[in-house]
Amino acid sequence: MNPSRRNLIKWLSLAPGLAVAGGLSTAALAAPRFESKRPPVGKRKFTSPAVEKLLASTKKKIADPELAWLFENCFPNTLDTTVEVGRLDGFEDTFVVTGDIDAMWLRDSSAQVWPYLPLVAKDEALRKLFRGLIRRQARCISIDPYANAFMPDPKAKSNMDWSQQDQTDMKPGVAERKWEIDSLCYPVRLAHGYWQATGDREPFDDSWRAATQLIVKTFKEQQRKDGLGPYHFQRPALNPTDSQMLHGFGAPAKPIGMIVQEFRPSDDATTLPFNIPGNLFAVVTLRRLAQMHGTFYGDQGFVAECNALADEVAAATEQYGVIRNGQDEYWAYEVDGYGNQLFMDDANVPSLLALPYLETTAYDKRYARTRELVWSNKNPYFFKGTAGEGIGGPHEGLRYIWPMSIMMKAFTTTDVAEQRQCLHMLKTTHGGTGFMHEAFDQDDPKNFTRSWFAWANTLFGELVIHLAEKNPDSLRRV
Repeated sequence: MNPSRRNLIKWLSLAPGLAVAGGLSTAALAAPRFESKRPPVGKRKFTSPAVEKLLASTKKKIADPELAWLFENCFPNTLDTTVEVGRLDGFEDTFVVTGDIDAMWLRDSSAQVWPYLPLVAKDEALRKLFRGLIRRQARCISIDPYANAFMPDPKAKSNMDWSQQDQTDMKPGVAERKWEIDSLCYPVRLAHGYWQATGDREPFDDSWRAATQLIVKTFKEQQRKDGLGPYHFQRPALNPTDSQMLHGFGAPAKPIGMIVQEFRPSDDATTLPFNIPGNLFAVVTLRRLAQMHGTFYGDQGFVAECNALADEVAAATEQYGVIRNGQDEYWAYEVDGYGNQLFMDDANVPSLLALPYLETTAYDKRYARTRELVWSNKNPYFFKGTAGEGIGGPHEGLRYIWPMSIMMKAFTTTDVAEQRQCLHMLKTTHGGTGFMHEAFDQDDPKNFTRSWFAWANTLFGELVIHLAEKNPDSLRRV
């Protein structure tokens, strides 16, 4: 009886010597199934020789052909499809769309290019791309530090359907104006990482300096020690998480030293006003700003201001943001300063699960307990089905697992078995597309949201490279 093609491939994978001896390799049989999903070379937005070299060398370390194919499609996806490089006002400029939405999120754009940062010393064109993005982000922050997303034309009115009736102070160049702490943290993370990788100070001019001073001013305004501050946001929408209560100022916040955040990294409204991952990210951001301003400008007054604010936010987060149950303690997700604490986690980063990934906390006993609980039924947005398990959030609703959460679980462990489990789930839930998605149904990965979500794609590539460097055994069998 002649074996089926599937059984033949399985048999050949167990007997590679026989396959080669017969003149037919396993790779040759698998090749038609795993054709590249990248755009043709001439249609790619940006090409980096250093990225291509790393792509090829890393792919060789991946034993599973489907996983290698996913990596090849996903890792360069931001460069292939989302970047526009040019000049603006006489300077290098880079605009990075999030994927299927023609706007640039400060958070997403920073995260999308982050995996390429170790390669900037090897590729001058890549350095120009980073310098252009650092400049563009500084310009965006100067337009409006409360906005999360921006238009390609800094003078254009938003053309996003959902924002046309937003009741807030919309400015030209802004695509959406949801106040999220991480929108100001991610550009600093990117700028600091670029500086550390290259020593290049070229993009850190007076415009960047002014934009980062505005970051600190905004953080202080949202401590709300002297009233509610200038920001408010309401949206006529059926989905209540698209708007904020109390005339757009959000739930009451006791002025305890933490920073109010009205929307989560998912762009959903917060339930309680102090988001713990966001505040912990702000602490690290302020320390980085202090280091950079001290080195670049010798501005010791601003350095002291950044460090003092970081100390204040850190102390308040420690006091109010930890849930204590006898000897057991773990991080809350949101609090209000009045004693109310919400435990959950959302898949978007920053999240409780991703705290060590963003270097906002050590992998200590408290984080370990938090990690255990968010990946369990203690978290109302943890879902487990026949296709996989992971964390979602209100943004796409119940049952929808975000691949990003699975990636963060793999980033935050050194256990090979756990890493392989995460890779297996990612490999088996792409819905036949060859790319990562925003979210998929816990029982049906072909039921997914966002076919073109560059952050998730590039983050997957970053994870594979991380594992290849730190724990290569995880890639030898999935």
